[in-house]
Amino acid sequence: MAESIRETTVQYASGNVTVRAFVAAPQTKEKRPAIIVIQEWWGLTDHIKGIAKRYAEEGYVAIAPDLYSRLGYALTTDAGEAGKLMNTLKQEEGLADLNATVNYLKSVPEVDAKRIGVTGFCMGGSYALMLPCVNAEIKAAVPFYGQVPNPDAPLQKLSAPVLYLYGEDDGWITKADIQRLAAALKKYQKTGEIKTYPGAPHAFFRDTDKSVYRPEAAKDAWARAMKFFKQHLG
Repeated sequence: MAESIRETTVQYASGNVTVRAFVAAPQTKEKRPAIIVIQEWWGLTDHIKGIAKRYAEEGYVAIAPDLYSRLGYALTTDAGEAGKLMNTLKQEEGLADLNATVNYLKSVPEVDAKRIGVTGFCMGGSYALMLPCVNAEIKAAVPFYGQVPNPDAPLQKLSAPVLYLYGEDDGWITKADIQRLAAALKKYQKTGEIKTYPGAPHAFFRDTDKSVYRPEAAKDAWARAMKFFKQHLG
């Protein structure tokens, strides 16, 4: 049975930047595990907020930070503009804002700071794979079709188990990238699993775009993500 949830918008500092974030959380004062939900290159869309709500309904405190906060909280439906925004945001800036998000979560009374996970999609999937490489407080990561670091050196510092979800017909992430990720996990003796969906394109989880959405793959991916977070966060 889905929990009753509350939705809020919060702000917190990341250096001299004010990060804005959407929070969906169960209506409870009990300490709960938290999940950071990281946006695609479009910005903090209703789709991403909807995913945060789904996690809240499952009992997690879910926070979706606007990674374009330092770019004026930009939001677009134009792929060309989205690409420019993603490339304008430096990875170290995005990771700094995500580290600030972790610090914010640790200040929330309802959050169990020892049980913080991360998931993300497309651009957000890239950050969801990188964050546990720079922040040991992340205890589980579920990247959806994100970029794999090349060279793979950052993965040496991976501090959390990873479930990487990928569509075989992805035009952005190549099969060679996935092979590199599998090899790096083995080489650095990291706990990780890669699930590939035959015939699924990039962004197969985005149910707001029928051209890429694949219901069966999305349903299976959600079930796997839930099982993974339950296993590692409770």
